[in-house]
This record gives sequence, structure tokens and C-alpha cells, in this order.
Amino acid sequence: MLGTMRRLWQTVRPIRFRLYLGLLSALTASIVALMIPQVLEFIVNRLETDATAATIWTGGAVVLALGIVEATLIWLRRTFAVAPSTMVEKQIRVSFYEKVQNMPVSFHDGWGSGQLLSRMMSDINQIRRWIAFGMIMAVTSSVTIIVGMVLLVRSSAILALIFFVAAVPVSIIAYRFNREFSVLSRRSQDQNGDLATTIEQSVQGIRVLKAFGRGPTALEGFTEQAEELRQTEVRKATSIARFDMFMFMLPELALGVALLVGLNLTANDQITTGQLASYFATATLVVGPVRMLGMLFGQAVNATTALDRHYEVMDDANSITSPESPVEVSPAASRGAVSLSGVHFRYEDAPDHVPDVLDGVDLEIRPGETMALVGVTGSGKSTMLQLLPRLYEVTGGSITIDGVDVRDMDLIALRTLTAVAFEDATLFSDSVRDNVLLGADQSLPAEDAEELLHLALRTADATYAYDLPEGVDTRIGEEGMSLSGGQRQRLALARAIAARPAVLLLDDPLSALDTKTEETVTARLREVLAGTTTLIVAHRTSTVALADRVALLEDGRVVAVGTHPELMRTSARYRWVIANQEEEKRRDQDIETLTGELELRAIQEEGR
Repeated sequence: MLGTMRRLWQTVRPIRFRLYLGLLSALTASIVALMIPQVLEFIVNRLETDATAATIWTGGAVVLALGIVEATLIWLRRTFAVAPSTMVEKQIRVSFYEKVQNMPVSFHDGWGSGQLLSRMMSDINQIRRWIAFGMIMAVTSSVTIIVGMVLLVRSSAILALIFFVAAVPVSIIAYRFNREFSVLSRRSQDQNGDLATTIEQSVQGIRVLKAFGRGPTALEGFTEQAEELRQTEVRKATSIARFDMFMFMLPELALGVALLVGLNLTANDQITTGQLASYFATATLVVGPVRMLGMLFGQAVNATTALDRHYEVMDDANSITSPESPVEVSPAASRGAVSLSGVHFRYEDAPDHVPDVLDGVDLEIRPGETMALVGVTGSGKSTMLQLLPRLYEVTGGSITIDGVDVRDMDLIALRTLTAVAFEDATLFSDSVRDNVLLGADQSLPAEDAEELLHLALRTADATYAYDLPEGVDTRIGEEGMSLSGGQRQRLALARAIAARPAVLLLDDPLSALDTKTEETVTARLREVLAGTTTLIVAHRTSTVALADRVALLEDGRVVAVGTHPELMRTSARYRWVIANQEEEKRRDQDIETLTGELELRAIQEEGR
């Protein structure tokens, strides 16, 4: 816990001065509050010998002035601490987002999106509350208790001893509470993350759940997760309630015993009435911070857990970064010559006995050539595409573009040279225009950008966008779910075309299109892609026909390269793969038709 807090202290370095001022204001306010009982002691003792109106008015004026000063200092504490803490919160959140953005795809493969979301939002909120309130009040409460104890001893050593005795079990209980609550807090935050992941997946897959009638099953699973979280929260609440019970009971018990003893001491003239009044006024002020320690303990544990979860992501090493001295590349001057030499790749979590996904791939793609990748499912076609822009990193061998190893290029420059259209089209909840021009040159004049947009939409046969309610400025739903699968895929293809890359990477971008639309798009791609080096994963014969040459992948290697007619004539394995893919295509179409019918039926039943 101390190590985590030390790291946080380094994080808040830019606002330390403001935090010091806030702490000074809070400490001064607590000292001013503790002065009021001393004034009360003076007034009570003075009234025993000089019960005049002047004494009462003077004492009242002093107490009022002290109260105003205390209120002003509390206001200053909030002013000094709150605004700077929100700036730190923003910086932490931006750094977290930047970290997540820069991490390789393999990182995201291992993290649930809900876990990252809960760390980004709720955990960082807890960190900010600790910075703005918890840290300052923890120090202030501790100092208040210490100074208050000294003043209690000054009023009566015997009565102060009673208060000290009550503090011993409070310390033991606080220690045990800290250990138990830290475990429950981490469990609760992790369960919140899992629940957020489930909600996100259910929302994204709502059509599938409806189509297959699995809503009740999903609800049952969600209910179990929610119940586990509820039980954890109940245990947390029970732990806090038990702790608060002792934090309230023990000081009050000590005050009750002190009252009996104090009255006896006053009756025997061992202490004055003013001292007794001062003792109880001071004890009342000290009890508040003692009780607050319970809340601060809980907040400290929550903040430490949130920080641990935050640093868990921030400390994860990024295995794909730009070199310190990258080779300069120019997209405009790039020829787009791609070479894969002895390329190996295996996933980080792959067991030792499992062979590499790519096991020594050698392939040359000429400038301006369209090369199709063909192979059975799992042969590594899509993986190979993702190695070029370094979404994943090769584990052996090398990939070069125009003779320069992709690992020697700046990542941004490399990903400007390349553009990818994935089979599973991902769109953002933004306008059609912004989605398509996402990878385009942002410095283009508005007129040129409009021409590029039209060219990309026309090539991908996505001009339906102009017929949407607000045309290309229509905001599509989250992940483009307001569009059909084919419409989403065509927009994703248009986005890749609009990027004007030197190397275009297409992962079966026409799989969701009907035969007629596919023919239209294929014809236009032939025209637009002239001069652009293209690597395309093909599952259809019609897509293979788009290519100048075809590479056949088997067992992680390229086993044959040639034109489609050549391979059909010379390679029995190639003929088998093509025939098998046609069968898979028909099967996928049947499944797609069935899924559509089920979805339509679900929507009709819901309407009834």
C-alpha cells in the first residue's frame, strides 16, 4: 500500500504546491477549531469569579471569529485541492487512454473491454477523490487527533488516559478492517469490470441473442454475475458497518466513563469546571476525526486498489514500438514492394507443443501487384496481413516494404503506408463521412476530401450513404449496427481505399456482399487499385479472380505461387482448397439466410 501511494505522490508532483496549501488550510482550520474549547474553558472559569455581560459577549465574539476563520480555511482547502486534482485526473485518464491505444493487438486479446472501461472511469474517479479529499483529510485527522490528545492531557491526565485506553482497540480493529476490506474492494472492482464486459458484449450481440432466442440464458448468466457482485458489496457494507459500530461505540463509551470520572474530580476540586467543559468540547472535536478515520481507511483501501488496477495496465510492457532512430519513409514516393523472408509467428499464449501459425513464410509481392492469399481456415492468412502494419510482431524472419524492415520504420509512418479492411467491419458512432475519411490525409482541402470521399464510396459501391436521412453526414449507430452487414463492409472497404496507401491489405472484404454487388465492386477495384500493391485474403473464386497472382498457404508456409489458371492446372492441393472454399461459401450463405430468418422472426414476435 505504501509503495502504491509513493507512486501516486510522484504522479501529483505538478500540483504538490497547491496540495500543500490545501493541507495547510485544513490543518490550520483544525487547530482553530481546537482553540474554541480553550476559549470555552476561559469563559467558564471566568464566570465563576466575574459573571458579567462583558465576559459573555467577549467570549462569544472570540468563538464567532474563530468559527468564521475556520469556515474560511475550509473553503480555501477545497479551492486549493479540488481544481488541481481534476487536472491530475484528466492527465491520468489521458495517459491511460494513450497507453491502451498504443498497446499491440495481443494486449487487447487478453483484456476484457469492460475491465479496461472500469479502470478508465470508476477507478480513476476514486483516485481523484483520494487526491482531492482523502490524502489531505487523512493527515489533517491524524494531526487533529494528536493535538487533541495533548489538549486532553492538559485538561486532565486521568480523563485523557480513559480516551487513550479506548484508542488501543480502535487501532487493532482498524488494522484488521484494512486487511479484510482491501481483499473485498479488489474483488468488487474486478467483478464490476467483468459485469461491464458482459453488458457490452450483450449490447453488441443483441441481434444474435434475439435471433437465437438466447436472451433468457444471457439474463440468467448476467443475474449470477450481478448476484456475486451484490454479495461482495454486502460483505463490504457489513465490514464497514461493523467497523463504524466500534468507531462510534468505543469513543462514546470512553466519553461516558470520562463524564462519571470527571464529575467526581470536579466535585473533589481536582479539576475546575472550565477544565471539564474544555475536556468534553475537545473530546467531541477529536471524536469526529476518529470516526472519519473509518471512512478514510475505506477510501484509502479503495484508492490503493484502484491504483493497483491502474498500474497493472500502465506497467504492461509495449512490445511493438517505434525505433529510436526510424528510417524515414515517404508514402508518396513508396513503390509498395513487399517482401516476407522466413517469417515466423506464434501467439504469446500458445502452448509449446503447438506449431507456429506462420512457420517460415517466404513471399515477394511486386510493386502495384494484387496478390491473393488462399488457404484452409486457420492457415494464417489474416495473421499474415496483420503483421505488415505491425498489429502483431513477427517472432522470426523479417518483412520489408521497399527494402526497409517494417520494424525500422516509425509506427505512424508505417501505418500511413498501409491500410487494412477487415472482414469483420468495425465502424465508429460517427458520421459516414468521418468513418470513411478516418485514414485519409487530414490536410486535404475540403473540395479534394469531398472528391476522395465520393471516389471511395463509389468504388466500394457504398453510394447508398447519400440516400441516408442526412446523407454522408448521417451518424451511424455504435459499431455501425444501424446498417446491414454488407453496408458496413462496404464502408470499411471505402475507408481503406480513401487512405490511399502504398500497400492495401484486404481481409476478405467482400464476404458479406451478394454476387451481383461483389461483381460490381470487383470491377471497380480493378480500376482503382491499378498501381497499388494489394494483398487480399480470398475465400471466393470471384475474389481470387481480382488478383494478378495467388499464394497458397499450408501448414504455415507458402507452398505455391502463380496465377489462378496456372495453379488450377498444376496444383491438386490448390484445386481442393478452391473447391472446399466454394462449399464453405454455400454453407455460410445458408447459415446467413437462416440467421436472418431467425432475427426477423424474433423482431416480429417482439412487435406482437
